[in-house]
Amino acid sequence: MNCPNCDHLESRVLETRVHKDGEIRRRRECLKCKLRFTTAEALLVQFPHVIKKDGRREPYNREKLRRGIQIACKKRPVSIAEIEAIVGRISSWVQANGDRELNAKLIGQAVIEELRKMDDVAYVRFASVYKSFRDVNEFVESLGKEPRASAKKPGSQEI
Repeated sequence: MNCPNCDHLESRVLETRVHKDGEIRRRRECLKCKLRFTTAEALLVQFPHVIKKDGRREPYNREKLRRGIQIACKKRPVSIAEIEAIVGRISSWVQANGDRELNAKLIGQAVIEELRKMDDVAYVRFASVYKSFRDVNEFVESLGKEPRASAKKPGSQEI
């Protein structure tokens, strides 16, 4: 690591901290000019490519997954921490899968399962877009086939 002041190549690590998200921060001191500075390191993780419905392949995008879940949970009593937990679990599963390519349907189904456990309305919103129904009857029929995983929450209204 080059010193930001004198560009010297050698520095001494004074302190190392590991954050929850895997980022490593190191407090360093330049051996030449004695300037103290902080560096941030992150583990590089190789995610698979996602095979879309139309056959296109694109790199797995954690941010795209987060946005889709956030849209489904908009104006719902779902915290950012809960959304981050879902994104974390699904991303861990995608990475642990070990395949170089993964079908988007599998990721979508994982999101549906997570949302079904958490919030009925968010689940219905995501499922309606994900499954791209042709008409209302097909949508209602699909919902009738799938059992509800959670009981009605206090203060919530029927859909």
